[in-house]
Parts: sequence; C-alpha cells; structure tokens
Amino acid sequence: MPDRLDGTVALVTGASSGIGATTAVELARQGAAVALAARRADRLDELAARIRAAGGMAAVIPADVSSEADANKLVERTVAELGRLDTLINNAGLMLLGPVVGAPTDDWRRMVDVNVLGLMYCAHAALPHLLSAAQDSPRQVADIVNLSSVAGRVARNGSAAYNATKHGIGAFSEALRQEVAARHVRVSLVEPGVTETELAGHNRPEVLEQMNRRFGDIKRLQAADIAEAIGFIVTRPWHVIVNEMMIRPTEQEA
Repeated sequence: MPDRLDGTVALVTGASSGIGATTAVELARQGAAVALAARRADRLDELAARIRAAGGMAAVIPADVSSEADANKLVERTVAELGRLDTLINNAGLMLLGPVVGAPTDDWRRMVDVNVLGLMYCAHAALPHLLSAAQDSPRQVADIVNLSSVAGRVARNGSAAYNATKHGIGAFSEALRQEVAARHVRVSLVEPGVTETELAGHNRPEVLEQMNRRFGDIKRLQAADIAEAIGFIVTRPWHVIVNEMMIRPTEQEA
C-alpha cells in the first residue's frame, strides 16, 4: 500500500511552472507541506495560494539554485519555516540545444550551473536533514528525486552539451544512492521524454523548428504525467525504491 506524506515536508526546485509546479500540487495533495523554490517569486506566490486554497501548506522561497549560497539558504529556510525536510525534488533545469560547432558557450555554462551544480548544491545542503528525517520519521525513509531526461540515456546530434549535463546527473544520482541507501535515503532518477512545458521555449527559433520537425504531431506528455510518477515514487513503502523511471509519449520513437 502506498504511504501518504502527512507530516512530511517536501522542497521542490523549479516550482514556478511545468513539472515543478504540478509536482508541488501533487505532493501537497498527498499531505506534504511544500517549499516552493524558483526565481520567479510572483508565480510561486500564485502557486502557494492555490495549494493553500485546497487546504495544503506552502512556503515561498525565491532562489537561484546555481548559486551555492542560495541553495544553502533555500534548505535552511525550508527547515526554519516548515520544521523539517523529508523530500527533495531537484527539478530546476535548462535545455539549450544546438550544434557544438559555433555554439554560444555561455549556454553550456548556464546548463552546467543549473542542471548539474544546482542539483548537487541542493542535494548537498539537504542531505543532513534528509538523513535525520529518515531516522526520526514513522515512514522510516526520505527521498531525493532528480529530474533528468531521455537525453540522459541517449546522446543525439544537436544536444551534446545538454546530453552531458543529463548523463552527469545520472552518474551522480546512482553514486549517491549507493552512498546513502543503508541509511534509508532513496535517490531516484526520472527521465521524461518530450513534454509540453516551457522548457523548450528558451531555445533559438531554428532549434525550435528542428524540434517541431522531429516530434511532429505526436501527443506529448503533460506535466501532470510526470508529477503523478514522482508522487508514486515518493509514496512507496520504505523498503521499496524506484531507482530510475523513463517516461516517454507512446508515439515517441527515440
């Protein structure tokens, strides 16, 4: 039987839209108090109001996870305002695609800073609290869920730098899982295929055109599809971990 999250606290990064926002709503529905983190404070305020109107508890904590200082303060404020930390959803990310030849390398640095270092900073700051939560919680477990991508499994022409960040997340997640498994902190990796969110919108027009040609008219995943999967992962009994979950649209071939 699944465990509800009553009495627990979840921190969701990249919570201002898409998968992050929908996941925060799902975790609140399961009973968790939710700390909402992103750079766009106005959107976080709107989301918090929705969660509270539905009877949930939410704290708004604007932050840029690519700053280690921000990541540390984010976790500190979560614990100070909500009392503990049981679940970390590392969702903040950038997808800036294009060829390596002639690439604007600032895009590479931005992706590494957010997708890799931001995730690692948040995990590092959260781990002491998650380890404590796994010991003192009746659920006997705490969770880190890292959002990756199909791009973390398969390298493709035109997404080399993005592939590199997502493959890195996979390696970090598995090594960390091994490190903390015996202490009941689960580390799970979620790898969505093409999903209808704002993520792709930061790309140059020619890249967007190429993506639209590649995926055509297939029915894309919705943020709620991924949020539901994350909700499934973190509500398993303590002795069950979903190490890795790839989720594709039925019609996505690769």
